[in-house]
Amino acid sequence: MVIEVRPASVFEDVRALVGPKSPGANVCWCLSYRIPSKLNNELRGPARGEYVAGLCRTEPPPGVLAYDGDEPVGWAAVAPRADTSFARNRKIPHVDDLPVWSLWCIRVRPGHRKQGISHALIAGAVEFARAHGAPAIEAYPLDNGDAKVDLTMAYAGIRKNFERAGFVHAADTTSVLAGHPRVLMRLDLR
Repeated sequence: MVIEVRPASVFEDVRALVGPKSPGANVCWCLSYRIPSKLNNELRGPARGEYVAGLCRTEPPPGVLAYDGDEPVGWAAVAPRADTSFARNRKIPHVDDLPVWSLWCIRVRPGHRKQGISHALIAGAVEFARAHGAPAIEAYPLDNGDAKVDLTMAYAGIRKNFERAGFVHAADTTSVLAGHPRVLMRLDLR
């Protein structure tokens, strides 16, 4: 299996990974950290997908997708931190004033897990950020040690996967997800 990571500009492929089975459902669509809370609460049902379709037509698109051949098998949300709620988040500190990018969601389709796709997504997100001029990229994964993580809450990633990709611990946070503390991991791209 050869995994290729590409910009998330094909809406149908993004929908296959983060969209609901029912078009009217109010699922995340990976918008909760991307847009202001008020807008996130106002967008309901199909409007959420329409918003994401618009993001897929922008430059840069809202993240990267991993493909096994033509099949989308993974998603990673990555964008300038200034364009996300992490710019204002009180639980996740700012290390400095660099205009860093944030990588906050990694999702691998069921049936494709445990095949290295999350590693490919992290690497692809790093290259995507670098290609768009990011001086550094941050992630806010779970510091779970060897503890099992509920798959529905594993979207933030786990610390050891980011360490394998060269990220270093930059700061502790007061954010907790699924009972695990989150840490701020950073990779300098300069």
